[in-house]
Amino acid sequence: MSPSMYNLSVPVLTRMLENLSQVLKKGKAHAEMHKIDPAVLVNARLYPNMFTLARQVQIATDQAKGCVSRLAGQEPPKFEDNEQTFEELVARIDKIIAHLASFEARQIDGSETRKVELKVGGKVRSFEGLPYVLNYVLPNFYFHVVTAYAILRHNGVEIGKGDFLGQV
Repeated sequence: MSPSMYNLSVPVLTRMLENLSQVLKKGKAHAEMHKIDPAVLVNARLYPNMFTLARQVQIATDQAKGCVSRLAGQEPPKFEDNEQTFEELVARIDKIIAHLASFEARQIDGSETRKVELKVGGKVRSFEGLPYVLNYVLPNFYFHVVTAYAILRHNGVEIGKGDFLGQV
């Protein structure tokens, strides 16, 4: 018996997005407390050729909305990717959480073998639903969430593993 595709996606993605939102709020508070221009943190990166904090959040949220939409056989909503403040990033996360909440299990369960096609790096990649979630979405999603966390931690924001994991 295959696990519920809904349970593998919606609750997992929602929980981590909620945690990421809290981490971003701590980043904003840190900037205010230390009189740092918040744009410095929003535009920070771990290494010069890596994406900024803002872009990490955008990609993580794109993974979440794309995953659930595609599993339900729908086109994911498109965003402009123009967030430049902590407030805008948190608002984006809130929109994605609301989007995820708009799906019911019946729309996603049974999508283990649903064909999913994406354009990645100019190439079309084809997946079946279950490998798409387990081997593509979740690793990418977690990579960008943890990188956003690491950017803030690297810049002195007092966050820890508990902030990343949330209440267990």
